[in-house]
Amino acid sequence: MEVYQHFRKEEQPFIDQVLSWKDQVERSYIPKLTDFLDPREQEIVQMLLGTNHDELQAAAFGGSEYSERKRMVIAPIYESITEDMFQVELLEASYPEKFVSLEHRDVMGAFLSQGVKRKKLGDITAADGKIHLLAAGEVVPFIKMNLTSIKKSRISFKEQPLTSLITEKKAWKEYDKTISSLRLDTVVKEIYGVSRKDAAALIQKLLVKVNYRVVDDVKFLLQEGDMLSVRGKGRSKITAIRGRTRKDKIKMTAAILQ
Repeated sequence: MEVYQHFRKEEQPFIDQVLSWKDQVERSYIPKLTDFLDPREQEIVQMLLGTNHDELQAAAFGGSEYSERKRMVIAPIYESITEDMFQVELLEASYPEKFVSLEHRDVMGAFLSQGVKRKKLGDITAADGKIHLLAAGEVVPFIKMNLTSIKKSRISFKEQPLTSLITEKKAWKEYDKTISSLRLDTVVKEIYGVSRKDAAALIQKLLVKVNYRVVDDVKFLLQEGDMLSVRGKGRSKITAIRGRTRKDKIKMTAAILQ
């Protein structure tokens, strides 16, 4: 199919899913609400629908303007999309920070151990004795009933208005780089200031993600717009490929999350 040529092979199953949603809405005229999608998936939805689509529209919401993971509504162009259509709920719990230290991965692990699928959860924050979790409305009763402890600390989740959500605007700092290739190990080396050997080791140990998915191939070729994350070293993205130098090196602009 011609549409596939604009995307990577590993993205094809999600593309098929989006095309199925699109066809469903076009036939039924009933809006489609998705689970939480990561930013790359949100981008794919918008690309497949197109900004000038005559019949359909798509909107995203994850709790606040700074939310990363969002649910999307695909609807006929004449439909008015309202915030309540996304069915995003905020759950809040407190924990004794003097006695237990909780991180994002601790909260996530507790949820997954209860059988809650990641796609039903939005952004998660755990800091200063408070956990804020954005969740799909349909799983909120299950979470409140079943998730009562994290790392042996008793907790109780309660629904709160979205206006009380803890938000933090993310700041990115851009750097211009000149690199020999767009191989994953080369880019990780340049952005994170590690040796080529250490970059390869991080990839092979499954500590590197590209567009929110683990990639274990050091030769994986990156593209403009790709998001990277290296466990323990933070996130970055390739914001621009600016051509080549006279010595045939690649001119790249990368942004690192501060």
